[in-house]
Amino acid sequence: MTEDSRPAIEIEGVDFGYENRQILIDVNLQIDVKDSICIVGPNGGGKTTLVKLMIGLLAPDRGRINIFGKKVEEGNRLIGYVPQYAEYDKQFPISVKEVVCMGRLGNSFMNRYSKADWEKTMEALREVRLEDYADRSFAALSGGQRQRVLIARALAAGGKILILDEPTANIDQEAESHLFELLEGLNTRMTILMVTHDVGFASKFFKRIACVNKRVVIHPTSELTGELIKDMYGGDLRMIRHDHTCSEEGHLHE
Repeated sequence: MTEDSRPAIEIEGVDFGYENRQILIDVNLQIDVKDSICIVGPNGGGKTTLVKLMIGLLAPDRGRINIFGKKVEEGNRLIGYVPQYAEYDKQFPISVKEVVCMGRLGNSFMNRYSKADWEKTMEALREVRLEDYADRSFAALSGGQRQRVLIARALAAGGKILILDEPTANIDQEAESHLFELLEGLNTRMTILMVTHDVGFASKFFKRIACVNKRVVIHPTSELTGELIKDMYGGDLRMIRHDHTCSEEGHLHE
């Protein structure tokens, strides 16, 4: 069986907790090649923990996770990860292309960038339409441009899965629109997972929604008709509420 014929990510019977607090319980999830999944849920429900388990920053207490049929520690090289927005020193002198080339560190000999690394860097910048900004200061960019640079850094690593954690948190509506145009193009060759609180755009881009609140429940976005969203989440058709409980039997509202 070839790598691409396997599911991109398989999660089976996974539990995870800190000390006496259970964060995730009996998570079972299969993510197919070129799938697109929006991960939603209340604060503290386990969204970011689930992502950290997928990329190998955490290890499950029980169960297994495979990336293209490989254990996480072997398969996570196939994942490009864009973390939540973080504060940075705006005085730190680093260019756009240097930020992107950091994605090549795991592929470089003795952490020295090769000609191939810089070629991959420029290829990634072209893909996010920022090649003309390669020599500019990263700090001088807008929030939306910085987000695209971080996506380029993930692409430069050469993975087949792109995971983004709250990428729209600090960008305006126009930048958000450009972001989803970019993700739509990338989804033709990559599996896309995105953690977010705002899923008004879900039916326009994502194939499925994973609701995470200790357990994980999957909804096809084709089910997100106006009537169903009203019934499940209240009157606002562009937002999914997070004051609900996900269970294997469905959604229980407070």
